[in-house]
Amino acid sequence: MPSNVHSVSKIHRIASIPGDGIGVDITEAAIQVLDTLSKTLGGFEFEFKTFDWSSRAYLERGWYMPPDGLDRLKEYDAIYFGAVGSPDVPDHISLWSLILPIRKALNQYVNIRPTRILPGTISPLTSCATSPTFLDWVIVRENSEGEYSGQGGISHEHSPNAVATEVSIFTQAGIERIMRFAFETARARPRKKLTMVTKSNAQRHGMVLWDKVFFDVAKEYPDVEIDKMLVDAMTVRMVLNPQSMDTIVATNLHADILSDLAAALSGSIGIASSSNLDPTRQNPSMFEPIHGSAPDIAGKGIANPVGAFWSAAEMVRWLGEGEAADGLMKAVENVTGAGIKTKDLGGDRNTREVTDAVCAEIERLFGGR
Repeated sequence: MPSNVHSVSKIHRIASIPGDGIGVDITEAAIQVLDTLSKTLGGFEFEFKTFDWSSRAYLERGWYMPPDGLDRLKEYDAIYFGAVGSPDVPDHISLWSLILPIRKALNQYVNIRPTRILPGTISPLTSCATSPTFLDWVIVRENSEGEYSGQGGISHEHSPNAVATEVSIFTQAGIERIMRFAFETARARPRKKLTMVTKSNAQRHGMVLWDKVFFDVAKEYPDVEIDKMLVDAMTVRMVLNPQSMDTIVATNLHADILSDLAAALSGSIGIASSSNLDPTRQNPSMFEPIHGSAPDIAGKGIANPVGAFWSAAEMVRWLGEGEAADGLMKAVENVTGAGIKTKDLGGDRNTREVTDAVCAEIERLFGGR
């Protein structure tokens, strides 16, 4: 067999949901990079099935996912998600018709959002007294309950006396499992440090239980250093003392907000990735960049694909291809380090040019194998 031909031992079946806006652009870029990765390294390949569950399709037919959509997703090893959101559809409809039901029904109760400053990127903290080289965090987000439980309602909706309730749900079981995952994550990292984010000074029921369970679970991890931060004070600490933190655990809403701040501090929300995980592996996990659909730049070919590539690397790692995941991130970092970047990172390249550069770097790093 020629040296440049690899036998395929594994096929990873991926459900691709490009969604809306730049989700389509970056999903196409991610698939190109993943195909290059598998062909270059060998030993595995990806089989993609694209689902057009977009806002455009919703406006044409009246639904995002079909009734059997969740069952169809369960047939795949992982889900790659682009973005959802369109000016033509209220956000609460698009989110609650697509991504939030997927997370909940497939038991994806952990959302992981890593943050670090990639080579060649500039953090807003560079001009501060702190050293941005210490910005290396993993935010562990509770992804199934809390403030995004979907409980509540509106009474007297069409009158001047409308009343709305939004009920946050915190359960002992839900808090325990996210805390244990966070402690295991912290334990596996060199610093073994976990910061818990709360707002129990003002939210005196659910967040008090959140705190209690955290400190109870902490007793099982004496080797992990812990501390506690109120969410408002946490924003200040992230800016002024980033090196003081490593692994962070927070509720659905708090982690959603803080991870956007973390992305901005690392240089651009365009490079940020996320993983929606079912740690039991009974359902497929879902991987997506966090930048949203950005309809103002959709289709212009200027979206930053780095967050999509990072999310793809996390998917590859989850599928058991650790060497390939490391290789993909090495290629991305070499490309950004060489100054091949989109406008949001201070560069002048477009989506295609960055994508092609990452593919070429993968082939340079591993093509001789």
